[in-house]
This record gives sequence, structure tokens and C-alpha cells, in this order.
Amino acid sequence: MDIGLIISSILSPNVLLFTVAGILLGMFIGAMPGLSATMGVAILLPLTFWVEPSAGLGMLLGIYNSAIYAGGVSAILLGVPGTPASIASTFDGPIISKGGHPTLALWINTVFSVIGGLIGILCLIIASFPIARFALRFGPPEYTTVALFGLSMMVAVSGKSVAKGIFVGFLGLALSTVGMDPMNGVKRFTFGKFILIDGFSFVPIMIGLFGVGEALKQLSETPAVKVRFVKKLEKEQKTTVSDFIQEEKGAQKRMTLREVWATKWSILVTSIISVFVGAIPGTGGDIAAIVSWTQCKNFSKDKENYGKGSREALAVTCAANNASIGGAMTTMLTLGIPGDSVTAILIGALMMYNYTPGPLLFSEHKDMVIILFGLLVVCNILILLLGNLGSKIFSKFTKLPRAWISTTIIMFSLVGSYAIQNSVFDVFVCLVAGIFGFFLSKGGFPTGPIVLALILGEMVESNFVRSMMLPPGTYSTFFVRPISLVLIILTAVSLIGPAVIKLVKKSKERKEA
Repeated sequence: MDIGLIISSILSPNVLLFTVAGILLGMFIGAMPGLSATMGVAILLPLTFWVEPSAGLGMLLGIYNSAIYAGGVSAILLGVPGTPASIASTFDGPIISKGGHPTLALWINTVFSVIGGLIGILCLIIASFPIARFALRFGPPEYTTVALFGLSMMVAVSGKSVAKGIFVGFLGLALSTVGMDPMNGVKRFTFGKFILIDGFSFVPIMIGLFGVGEALKQLSETPAVKVRFVKKLEKEQKTTVSDFIQEEKGAQKRMTLREVWATKWSILVTSIISVFVGAIPGTGGDIAAIVSWTQCKNFSKDKENYGKGSREALAVTCAANNASIGGAMTTMLTLGIPGDSVTAILIGALMMYNYTPGPLLFSEHKDMVIILFGLLVVCNILILLLGNLGSKIFSKFTKLPRAWISTTIIMFSLVGSYAIQNSVFDVFVCLVAGIFGFFLSKGGFPTGPIVLALILGEMVESNFVRSMMLPPGTYSTFFVRPISLVLIILTAVSLIGPAVIKLVKKSKERKEA
């Protein structure tokens, strides 16, 4: 491993250019309510296919990190989270902004997002190699139960209806079975079509679900307005960015070093909590930020002001958003299980470059792992340098008509899906997946379970068959091995746990009534 070569690869002009481009695009995506980091990474993934892995991954990681950070811009200025991860930033951010300190609020968002992101990366660096070394002991039974545990997270990402989440999850599993049997080479569900022998390509489905599907949803929720009336409509809107950026004279524009240092324990605790939450498959920055905000409120000296414009509370949620990225990346890189929907797409990106996430990645491609760590650090440093200026610029884009943005997204999605393999069939798959995703969202069905099932379906199937080939060749194989037994127990808890908690809450409410 040549450290000098790795550093020169990370800091090469080409890689930095693509990383900066990703960060700027991520800021735009994050600042626009309705768009998401998942959508941005999915749409722009095909563009990275033609560049070197370091540059392509730098661009995707730049979008990921900056979109999560920039979601706080509209959360602070408009009270509308730009991404789901910024929901908790609406608790205190708009109050600070409306109180005549918008620049201060945006500064807190930038600085503490970077601090949380760097702590998350540090945890990733410390934990990933030991986890990968431990995972090298895994055999087919362990990989089967790890994948089953990941699939059990369909419950966690199902939203209000677990039944709907499980239903679409099984649809994803069905799609993963199309093509050649991974063990026996038998054709399945190809209907005599040669193009289906390799199954459905992962990337066009992702672009369709998160790009076309979400754009169609945005279009369906946007009133039909002629272009010449757009400016008139904007003038009639009650809430605009300019209403929030009316700064008081002499207003504080940044926290002092003493004020930042006073939050050290809150930020450290919230970052560690967020790393653990982010590492759980199916969770994300939104859950991490809400959990962190709640826990920090319990022991904070400023707890009375939480939810009333507390600077510490806003700093906590901003740090939590980006710290959770480190946890999600840890699970994805070491075990090959996506911590959230963005890391699910990043798995596809790594596989596109012939790097398969999992413990073997750390032993066979250690240089690429170090490059990924370095790119994450560079992304956060660039966010710190570009963030404050970018926040003010990209906040202006929130006034763009959504119809224009959604139409552009659909166009890029279809072009991108074609560019991967120059396949018209992939465009058709992307379009069908987008229309399907649109109807799913309209019907209240989550798309997250499909992502998990598509990625983990083949992993479960192939390792299950290998496990049954081991002596004694029965299901007891999974129960006599300690690691697989623990994972089976965790899977059962994750499936049954939410139902048990719901029943306990109902019984308590009945007793109190």
C-alpha cells in the first residue's frame, strides 16, 4: 500500500473537480424541498461510469454528504426540510432565523454538519477494519443470516404500514430471482427473452424508483400554472426565502469559540448515537437526528430552550444528520448491507467499478478503502469551505417552479439509464420502475423495502443453498453456529419488536384511561 500514491489520487485535480461538482449539485438537491440525496445519487450514478473510480466515487460521496447537509438550508429558512434527514432541524432552526439571525443559523448548520460528519468518519475508520476482520470468519450460514437481518429492516423502513412494506419487499425479492440461477445456472422467469438472462439491472430500477417516480409525484402535486404566471404566483406566496433573511442590524453571524466549545459533550454524544443509529440497516439521518435531539434535551443545561430556538439544539441535529453517514457507510462497506437507501445505490456504484462491498474489500482492495475514507474527509472540508456561500446562493433556487425541476430530473434519469449499457431496454425498465414507484408512493407504499430486497435477495439465495450443502445439510446448520444464531435472534426481534412495542403502548393507554 503506497500512501503517497493514495494521497495523490485523492488530491488530483480531476478527482477534486468531480468532488466539488458533486458537492455543488448536492447543495442544490438538498436545498430543494422534495428532492433527496437518494434521488441525486441515483440520477447522477450513470455519469460516473465513464470516469476513474476515485473521481466517480468522489462525485457521488460529494452529493451524498452535501445533500444531507444542505437539507438544513430550507429547514432553517423556510421551516420545510430539504431532505428527510433535516426534519429535526425545523424544531429550532426557523425560530433562530425568524428571530433575526439567519446567517448565524446557516453557519451553525454548516460548521456542526462538518463536525458531525468528521466524527462519523473517524468512527468509520476505527470500526471498519476490526469489523471486516471479524466478518472474514463468516461462512455461508453467517452471510445468509446477515442478509436476512438486513431484509428484516423492511419493517423499519415501511412507515405506518408494515404490511405494505413487506408486500413491496417481496416484490423486490421476486425481481431479484429473474435471470440465471446463481448456483445451478437454470433460466428463471426469462420468458424465452435473451435480454433477461442476466436479470434486471440494478441501477435503472433505482433511477426509476427514486428519480422518475419522485419527479412524477412532484409533478402530480404541482398545480398547472402557465409560465407567464409563475412570477405572479411567487409574489402571492406567503412564505419566501426573503421573509426569513431579514437580518437584524448587528446580529451575531457566527458562534464564538467559547460557545462552540461549550457544546462539545452534546455534539460528541449525539454524533456517537447517530453513528450507531446510522449503522442499523433501514434507518437514516432523520431517525438519528430526532433520537439525538431527544436524548440531548434530557441532559442539557439548556433543555428549557429546546424547541424554542436553542442554538445548541440546532447544532445537535445538524451534527446528527451527517454523523449518521459514517454509520451507514460502516455497515455497507464491511458487510455489504446498505445502512440507508443512498448506501444501497453506492453498493451498485462500487460493483460497477468491480469492487464488491464486504470483508474481502478490506483485504483485497485496501487501497480503495483508504481512498474512500480520504474522499469522505475531503468532502467535509470542501463543505466547510463552500457551505456558507453556497447556502445563501442555493436557497434562492427554492423559488424555481417545481414542474421545471421535475421535468429535468425525468430527462436526466432516462438519458442516464441508457448511458450505462447503451440499452433501450434499460430505459424501458427505468420508465416502468418510475411509473410503478409513482403509484406506490400515491398508495402509501414505501420504496425502501424494494431496494433492500433487490440488493440482498441474491445474497440470501446463493448463501442459503451453500449452507444447505454443508453437513448435516439441514436447517440446524443455522442454529449450531453462534454468529448465525445471534443474527437469527436479532432478526426475530426486529420483526416482532415493533408489534410488541405497539401492544405495550396500547395497554398502557388503556390503563391510564
